[in-house]
Amino acid sequence: MKDKTTDELAKILWDYNNLHQVVKKADVIIALGSHDTRVAERGAELYLQKFAPKILFSGGFGRLTDGNWTKSEAEIFSDIAFKMGVPKKDVVIENKSTNTEENLRFSMDLLKRKNIFPSSVILVHKPYMERRQFATWEKLFPKIKAYITSPYISYEDYSSETGISKKDTINIVVGDTQRVKLYPKRGFMIFQEIPEIVSEAFDELVNRGFIEQLVKD
Repeated sequence: MKDKTTDELAKILWDYNNLHQVVKKADVIIALGSHDTRVAERGAELYLQKFAPKILFSGGFGRLTDGNWTKSEAEIFSDIAFKMGVPKKDVVIENKSTNTEENLRFSMDLLKRKNIFPSSVILVHKPYMERRQFATWEKLFPKIKAYITSPYISYEDYSSETGISKKDTINIVVGDTQRVKLYPKRGFMIFQEIPEIVSEAFDELVNRGFIEQLVKD
């Protein structure tokens, strides 16, 4: 692994965390908030393509938006959807959650209060968050079918199109891969097998100093 470039190592983690699932029609679209507004655009596109009759935007302020945005992630995302033509009557806003587990749990609690009981959902997040999102959903709501998707964007293009530095992107991908490994032990998500090539790439990137988004084990 040491003869690979940093980008090659990061792309191994990126590809592992992106599930590339085929999306099918569902009862509700849930777009999880973050700094990346293309998630909102992807969710709105799916609604406009009639993949679901309702769309929920979830997110208060996270580690990259707290102090930088004046409105919650869910509200920013919903404004984008409205501009794209999604009617307000079909939008639900959950603006209290601060992490993935809360995104999903608070969203389902809110739908329940509105007498919406989906048997299937489409979950929309960033490409490198797909696996973590899937594993968290399966821990919380294993009886409800979830289709996982994200904006179509490559590792190579991600930083240039978000304004986030390449260094920060790699730190984030390393941090999310660590959570896939660590969080099942803490009861936050189901176990996901991590291939040896992914473990080796993760270890090498940590050795190269990409540790800013790691959590304490």
